Amino acid sequence: MSSSSKGKDIVEGSSRSSANSGDGGGDDQHHHHQQQQQQLPLSRYESQKRRDWNTFGQYLRNQRPPVALSQCNSNHVLEFLRYLDQFGKTKVHLQGCLFFGQTEPPGPCTCPLRQAWGSLDALIGRLRAAYEENGGLPETNPFASGAIRVYLREVRDSQAKARGIPYKKKKKKRNSIIKPNGDTSNLPLQ
Repeated sequence: MSSSSKGKDIVEGSSRSSANSGDGGGDDQHHHHQQQQQQLPLSRYESQKRRDWNTFGQYLRNQRPPVALSQCNSNHVLEFLRYLDQFGKTKVHLQGCLFFGQTEPPGPCTCPLRQAWGSLDALIGRLRAAYEENGGLPETNPFASGAIRVYLREVRDSQAKARGIPYKKKKKKRNSIIKPNGDTSNLPLQ
């Protein structure tokens, strides 16, 4: 990232009040603290979240007729995710393809490129957070709907089958005490 574009989006969307009462000094400190926060560069996650939010907003404005954010629902989000597939870089083999189910295909094929499941999952997480940070209510968050979770699960499963890699949910490790004799039971030794 060039130094000239490094801070161009930092002040955008500020919630800083322009009125400063001046009584006390607490407001002056709060005002100074907000100015300091605005001068810090955004984290990679925050920058990506802002870019994703702006891209989604542009997508809604480009619809015919344009869709207001307040009218946005899970169907608009699903259409957006499908729209993004045209920019994907992940080869997803179709069931009729000779390479369907192979982890290392030996040659090229005409199967489509799609957005990878992990990319879509991360995108939805960022947009879900951005929606609420921009005033949306958690109960009406279109990025948190069941339809989106079902779509992401279907994408994950179909991509795993196409590559021949079953998706395994990571299991949480249970903490067990290992005693010097190798016994992992929680019973005291007698």
